[in-house]
Amino acid sequence: MSLEDKLYPLLRVYEAAPQPVKSLVGRAYRAIPARLRHGKEYERFQREAAASEGWSPEEIAKYQVKELRETLLAAGESSFYRERFQDAGVDPRKLESLEQLKDYPLLTKQNLIASREEMVNPRFGAADRLYITTGGSSGVPVGFYLQKGVSRPKEQAYLEAQWSRRGYRVGDKVAVVRGMVTSSKARGGISYFDATRNWLVLSSYHLTPERMDEYVTALNRFQPRHLHMYPSAALILARLLEQSGRKLEFKPVSLLCGSEKLTLEAQQYLEGVFGAPVFHWYGHSERAVLAGQGRQSNLLHFWPGYGYVEFGAPNDEGFQEVIGTTFHNHVMPLVRYRTGDYVKLASQGAGEWPWPAVEAVAGREYEFLVSATGRQISFTAINMHDRIFDGLCAVQFYQAEPGKVELRYQTGLGWTGATRGIQEGLSRKLGDDFELVMREVQEVEKTAAGKHKWLVKK
Repeated sequence: MSLEDKLYPLLRVYEAAPQPVKSLVGRAYRAIPARLRHGKEYERFQREAAASEGWSPEEIAKYQVKELRETLLAAGESSFYRERFQDAGVDPRKLESLEQLKDYPLLTKQNLIASREEMVNPRFGAADRLYITTGGSSGVPVGFYLQKGVSRPKEQAYLEAQWSRRGYRVGDKVAVVRGMVTSSKARGGISYFDATRNWLVLSSYHLTPERMDEYVTALNRFQPRHLHMYPSAALILARLLEQSGRKLEFKPVSLLCGSEKLTLEAQQYLEGVFGAPVFHWYGHSERAVLAGQGRQSNLLHFWPGYGYVEFGAPNDEGFQEVIGTTFHNHVMPLVRYRTGDYVKLASQGAGEWPWPAVEAVAGREYEFLVSATGRQISFTAINMHDRIFDGLCAVQFYQAEPGKVELRYQTGLGWTGATRGIQEGLSRKLGDDFELVMREVQEVEKTAAGKHKWLVKK
């Protein structure tokens, strides 16, 4: 197991420590060789990601059949998959081609909610599992397990490999404007230095005209090579820079923009303001599949060694659902997992590699809660990667006026009534210029098409 996974439970303690302590501990940690920090699997996936850009279609198919068979065999050890495979009349030992995967049943988020523990491979104990949750866009954050020593080192290696297409090098100075909480106070600090990764972490919760001088000063002092941001945060920062007339005294090598939809128009706007190329990618917490822009094109290419991707039938607008099967996570494999995300496929042969490529990802528009002092809190930043929503069927935010938010929640069979943990966790992210009220409902409001609405705003 990697040192990173062993220390993961102490992450919140580190983040809450005074800056001098974080700097001292972080620099000592970063001095440890990457193989020890991330584990031996990190170097394996680094080599694999680099090599895969040169794989032929035949090499890709051979690799994917092998990994699919291992995934299916690991899945079949759990009671959940064993019963499903028997009902479908399939045997993982007989998988010899990619086409055979279509005989296996599809998996939904509701399956994860109802049968998570039954999906766990009994061959692995609690020490091998890392609990995490999805973002909750389908109704409520869904919990599942990653494999310690494998899943996170793999993610790190593949992210770095695709970021390198825009000039990123391991160890580069990066300024991050994503979901990290720098302060729960509206007038609190906007940044801290994460010495473990050589990152300047800036709040995505305090981006207001009144505080732009602080952001520009912090960025100019740090002089990062890359800006790693939610697209929504990048767009706010770009607009505020233009409106204020303030300038950055450095030219970033790239803008790394993931976790949210990014249109071509928005990308071109960001590249114009910051004078640097944008790298955009698609992924999700479940780590079933991963796609990133090419070296030359803006098409999103699905890595063939990361996971196996399929696409559902096209809807009226030509978008198809992403269906992913995990590789390498044998603790809790996801087989033919319906992600709920939709993409528009690129024309055949348009990609830079013989990989599936898409030209657009359909996603909700940028959604924000507004605080009493005018701060905009992105819903992507509110995502909670812990167990506070366990036992709920759905959650929904309702806002009728700035600074006042109602969390409507629908309970499920495993609900324990622990609203205090939810309120404390969300209040920590929202800040002290929000009043948060909890309200249990029989059913949350949906769209006319019956889809979940993450935010209801009046």
